[in-house]
Amino acid sequence: MIEKDPRIRYGGDYNPEQWPVHVWDEDVRLMQQAHVTTATVAVFAWAKLEPAPGRYEFAWLDDVLDRLHAGGIRVILGTATSSPPAWLAHRHPESLPLSIDGVRLAFGSRQQFSPSSAAYRHHAMRLVTQLASRYAQHPAVEGWHVGNEYGNHVTRSYDPESAEAFRIWLQNRYGDIGTLNAAWGTAFWSQTYQSFAEVGVPSAAPMIRNPTQVLDFDRFSSDALLELYRAEAEIIRSHTLESPITTNFMGFFKDIDYWSWAPHVDVVSDDLYPDPADPRSHVLSAAARDLMRSLGAGRPWLLMEQATSAVNWRPPNVPLADGRHRLNSLQAVARGADGILHFQWRQSAAGAEKFHSAMLPHAGENTRVHRGVRALGAELRELGDLVGAGVPARVALCFDWDSWRAIEQDGTPATVDYLDTVLRFYEGFLRRGVTVDFLHPEADSTAYSLVVAPAAHVLSDDAVHALASVPARGGTLVVTYLSGVVDENLHVRLGGYLGGEGALRSALGVRVEEFAPAPDSTAFDVTGDYAGASDFWQELIRVDDPHVEVVSSFASGFAAGSPAITVKRGVDGAGAAWYVGTRPSTALVDKLVSAWLADSNIPAVFEHAAAGVETVLRGGRRFVANHSEAPVHLSVDNRRIELSGYDCTWIGTREEPIEITWTSAGPTLIPSEGEI
Repeated sequence: MIEKDPRIRYGGDYNPEQWPVHVWDEDVRLMQQAHVTTATVAVFAWAKLEPAPGRYEFAWLDDVLDRLHAGGIRVILGTATSSPPAWLAHRHPESLPLSIDGVRLAFGSRQQFSPSSAAYRHHAMRLVTQLASRYAQHPAVEGWHVGNEYGNHVTRSYDPESAEAFRIWLQNRYGDIGTLNAAWGTAFWSQTYQSFAEVGVPSAAPMIRNPTQVLDFDRFSSDALLELYRAEAEIIRSHTLESPITTNFMGFFKDIDYWSWAPHVDVVSDDLYPDPADPRSHVLSAAARDLMRSLGAGRPWLLMEQATSAVNWRPPNVPLADGRHRLNSLQAVARGADGILHFQWRQSAAGAEKFHSAMLPHAGENTRVHRGVRALGAELRELGDLVGAGVPARVALCFDWDSWRAIEQDGTPATVDYLDTVLRFYEGFLRRGVTVDFLHPEADSTAYSLVVAPAAHVLSDDAVHALASVPARGGTLVVTYLSGVVDENLHVRLGGYLGGEGALRSALGVRVEEFAPAPDSTAFDVTGDYAGASDFWQELIRVDDPHVEVVSSFASGFAAGSPAITVKRGVDGAGAAWYVGTRPSTALVDKLVSAWLADSNIPAVFEHAAAGVETVLRGGRRFVANHSEAPVHLSVDNRRIELSGYDCTWIGTREEPIEITWTSAGPTLIPSEGEI
């Protein structure tokens, strides 16, 4: 991440403005004992830095940075713009966001600003200019953290300034009102506009809003926040060309399209808080970490925030059991993180997050949590050889924010959880120890032998051709239900779904004639070579190509007797295109994943699917983790591994790399009696 210091970064948000000065020296001492390398400072300190408009007080921050530098702690300096001070809301109430129902959101929380507010932007940029000019060359500052969790609380504002900014965005996108009318399909329900001045934001309405207008406002709102980030980053960059600039993403966050943001951050950063009460939380967290690596085109990323134990915003806030903080941290390292940071260093004594755990809890240093913090810091020092190392993957899973937003709009064939659909297939590879990258549907996939596109609902022409090219070049393509239904303007692709009468439908050799969502997620069996249970979704699938093999058919329900799963193989045996027209059970996913890996000549680490166990190869080390409470016994490359509950181990060094000797089925997973 930062070449000056080739250590895995360790530390977290540090908020000294919440504490008296005499505490600061103790903080530095305890950070040193915990092997902390990095503190993220001033993220929420705007009111302390600028107590009145244009009156800046930096002496306290000078003192803090000097103390940290003297203690060997490097600093990622926040721009403090995510929480505007009371004086801004008081003097400029128009800067406060407006909800979809027209309610003006008040001061007293955080992120209480409209992304399009001129007043907010003026004062925020003025503060950033002051910070950059003063601290760009400070020896403690090695990076910059712009804003904080953009869009977490206010992604969209429906105020007049946002409406005007939306109209400008639309003019730039469409050029003229006729093109907008065509894209939005405004002939329906007499919605035709005569000028951009007539176009508003999609606030509360009597019935379903124009779907393309809603999607465009989603796109605009993400872009408006990105514009704020880029404006701050540009100011910082004018004062320093060396220090990397980032902002913290939030895993799978629907409201911000991180594909569009990622090119503008020097280091991809993420905040992630796996739920200890969810037995499948490791699946979501593993996928989110793979997403962060993928957003950065395979480059190492930074875990900006996580919790050492409980958070303050779940009902209830379950603490992390022994081993789980370490397990979560090593999972991030294994999947490409070069830094493990937290919210926060010292647990707050007041405010909304006072019951959010920290590296130094309320009870002090002689505690379970802080002892674990110290032990983890020492362990991460041993993994410095991984800094900069990549994580190899031959499988790509398509993920698209437009599809996510569109498929979950009102007026669609059924209530579909897009993320759950993606994770259903992702988990099949996780259970076999196969690493996955995420990919935008339009991106070049030639580096991957196997490309899976779950519920790729929105496909542009470029995406259609990109997916169709996979089997044509000898790769394996998997497309699932609800894919290729609409184009980027949410217009239905006519002539049968799967991209209409185009390249993707030809590659798959089938077309979808009709959807048949099952009421109440009714379960039904599919029969054939890949028999098993399914639920929720059926389709009337018609085979158009004699080279298509129907490998499963619906045994009951609306689509009884029609194909459920098909495959079209290349005439010369090279390349395969699978279509899955139903939501398969876990067992059926495992069968299908085995077939797809075999088609792609990709070995699996675990011979049999292993729930709760994962393995990742990074650099010269293989990480093996057990996310279940029960102990497991593993054999990986003839190495016997025993893991207790919530445990992780790593094997090998860069100097002594692991040699994986694959059998036809891969290394064997040997569960303890009844444990997996």
